[in-house]
Amino acid sequence: MFVNYADQVEVVKLVAGKQVTSKVDIALYDSFAQSDNDAESVTKVVNNPLVSKTVIYTWNFNQALISKAKSVGVCGFLSKTLPAKELVEALIAVHQGKVVVSPAPTGSNPVGGTWPGREEGLSYREGEVIALITQGLSNAEIASAVYLSPNSVKSYIRSAYRKIGVTRRSQAVSWGMRHGFSPTTW
Repeated sequence: MFVNYADQVEVVKLVAGKQVTSKVDIALYDSFAQSDNDAESVTKVVNNPLVSKTVIYTWNFNQALISKAKSVGVCGFLSKTLPAKELVEALIAVHQGKVVVSPAPTGSNPVGGTWPGREEGLSYREGEVIALITQGLSNAEIASAVYLSPNSVKSYIRSAYRKIGVTRRSQAVSWGMRHGFSPTTW
């Protein structure tokens, strides 16, 4: 994504759950399938002395989530649908001290993005729900984490189960583990 911007951006990958061990200007935090304890994870990144600024990279533009992130010191809330040029411009603005919130994406399958499960036919939200099931969350916990009603979560679960060919939660967890839905792969 940043190949054409190598003179402006250097990307260093960090596996989920691992500590930052060297100085970074901006941590681009991917919020895919993070549960409610995600606020704790984000706060740890924000408070890490090796991280100058933290930006959330997401499709979830719930106002409560944005406010919560800003309250712990997040400097940006950027859409995964942003073209590379706009993403780089936003990151540069954050680096210069601005707080940047990009416009919310529209539609259930944002164009240009990818997520675990997309290749298997899952929508972004279905993939996110399966990832949270794989983490062991209940339907109520999933609803709270992704700001949906419990009935909406059940609908996404039914739809995802049909697409991946499972009928029980234990089968969905097993499928998720086999298909890269463990948090360390995001």
